[in-house]
Amino acid sequence: MTFYRNGVWLVKGLKEYTKAGYEAAAKHFVPGDLDVNLKGKSFMITGANSGIGKAAAIEIAKRDHFGDMPFHSADSATTLIHSCKNGLQITVSSGGMLVQKLNIADLQFEKGQFDGTMAYAQNKRQQVILTEQWSKQHTDIHFSSMHPGWADTPAVRLSMPDFYEKMKNKLRSEAQGADTVVWLAVSASAATQASGQFYQDRKPVSAHLPLASTRSSAGDEEKLLTVLEQLAEKFNPNTAQSSD
Repeated sequence: MTFYRNGVWLVKGLKEYTKAGYEAAAKHFVPGDLDVNLKGKSFMITGANSGIGKAAAIEIAKRDHFGDMPFHSADSATTLIHSCKNGLQITVSSGGMLVQKLNIADLQFEKGQFDGTMAYAQNKRQQVILTEQWSKQHTDIHFSSMHPGWADTPAVRLSMPDFYEKMKNKLRSEAQGADTVVWLAVSASAATQASGQFYQDRKPVSAHLPLASTRSSAGDEEKLLTVLEQLAEKFNPNTAQSSD
């Protein structure tokens, strides 16, 4: 099954995830979708000092507003997030997650020899599942996940040097990789889409390759949320104070 998944993913990637794939998809973009003024809106972007995050931040800043959101405590951040109207949460996943099925039995990668590429893809699969689950739990917030395709970023050059050398002339620019992030963040068209979906080049797409057997059970997905909530609780300052 691994061989099949990788093969289908590679064929799909060569057609859709490259610079040429983006240019083909862009022919069908709605003109004017990104012609918006963001005055009065606030955005918080993680990883905005490099790669896809930086490119997204630059594009959003061009539309008249960008600011960080400093918080003195987790409580103040949570209160503000829940008080925001028309809130959005966009998760940048990876096309590599398509070859992975959620492995609930080894979330910390403690069994067998560690494989960084596999672990990264598993984490990205987890992100997509979390986005789907959060959209059901928090209906007042619009959730989306997406993947940027194969883009020329510092992370790709550093972590996948062989892939980069073979594909460097076909990779998307950082701005092309970030395009769907920006579209999801600012476009009125994106806001009309159902919450919890996975996107590629401004379109909702399946989070699974055909016949790849990567769908997990509802029980496993619920267990993922439970385990992560338990882990997060260990870092909750209120919990730490009450236990002292």
